[in-house]
Amino acid sequence: MQHPMRITRTQLADGRELLYFDDTPEFVSGERTRTLVDERELPAATSASELRQDPLTGAWYTYAAHRMNRTFLPPANENPLAPTRPGQLPTEIPADDYDVVVFQNRFPSLAQSESQATPATGTATPVFVPSKPGHGRCEVVCFTPNSQVSFRDLPYTRARTIVEAWAHRTKELSALPGIEYVYPFENRGEEIGVTLQHPHGQIYAYPFVPERAAQIAARAQEFREAQGESGAGAGAETGPDLFDHILECEHADGQRVVVQGEYFTAFVPAAAKWPVEIMLVPHRAVPNFAELHDAEKDELTRLYLDILERMDRFFDGVERTPYIASWNQAPVNAPEDGRLHLQLFSLMRSPGRMKFLAGSESGQGAWISDTTPERIAARFREVAEEEVADHDG
Repeated sequence: MQHPMRITRTQLADGRELLYFDDTPEFVSGERTRTLVDERELPAATSASELRQDPLTGAWYTYAAHRMNRTFLPPANENPLAPTRPGQLPTEIPADDYDVVVFQNRFPSLAQSESQATPATGTATPVFVPSKPGHGRCEVVCFTPNSQVSFRDLPYTRARTIVEAWAHRTKELSALPGIEYVYPFENRGEEIGVTLQHPHGQIYAYPFVPERAAQIAARAQEFREAQGESGAGAGAETGPDLFDHILECEHADGQRVVVQGEYFTAFVPAAAKWPVEIMLVPHRAVPNFAELHDAEKDELTRLYLDILERMDRFFDGVERTPYIASWNQAPVNAPEDGRLHLQLFSLMRSPGRMKFLAGSESGQGAWISDTTPERIAARFREVAEEEVADHDG
């Protein structure tokens, strides 16, 4: 069944776009509406961003020097992601309450218009280094007006609304000129580098395919071609899909599967590199959020809340495990070369201790793990059993 929701658009005082995603019945019906006028006096939003390509590796890097002065761990009464309430400082959100809000970042890594996508370093780009304007879009997704909770604390309906917001923004951002990759993500915890404690995520619309996504696309292409050449594609000219193959192998092995639903499976990848890591992968070859059907979105929401709960129970004595929720999608122009999937991971290696990248990892990307994927998966299954025992007790 379709999720009941109403979307309302407006603009902030400096011209940035803001969208309310409401699931509260009186707003869904139109009986009530959100405040649309931003009363602040703000200069027009400006930013500068440049992309340079490493001539040795081919990777693209973004330079956005204006972000040096962005908001950093403000006091509670200056929280820019809170609703604007009487007697308090106005925030990025004009309404005095909200369900879910998405707006363009005030300090974006990628410039919001072609005219602003200019060199951000103050010097001319070396002629031997490929470069181009950093034209894209960076959005903030506010999960809830309550600054004291986390995504895992949200009721199912609100989490489901966020999934709809991700799907909506993926579809619209993918249609923007020059956008090649749309990436929703969340950083949680000061240990990760979070600068605003309010529960929120971000969406980046890149004018290039980032390195990890490009590597996945290349492997997917190679797998199709290899299977097609060997005739192992069950009659398919291009051979089977890499993600189908991984799911089939993980299901058959079973050691790393944490939870399996009708449409998705959560498992620890056999080559997990982070101290705590889990993937959530759809059984169907769906490239992005926008292509999910309603039943898939329903199960995705339930399973995501489930594994977030497990993440926070992973370490004894740690109430909220710092994590990065990385929602991988297929490249905009090559939907066959990827699949929507979550990579949820933490840099915490034991209670209160973070993993710092050693020389081999930072310098060469040669990862060294202090645990095994099988132990990580066993712990994810164990914490669910502990939760049931706690409730029964």
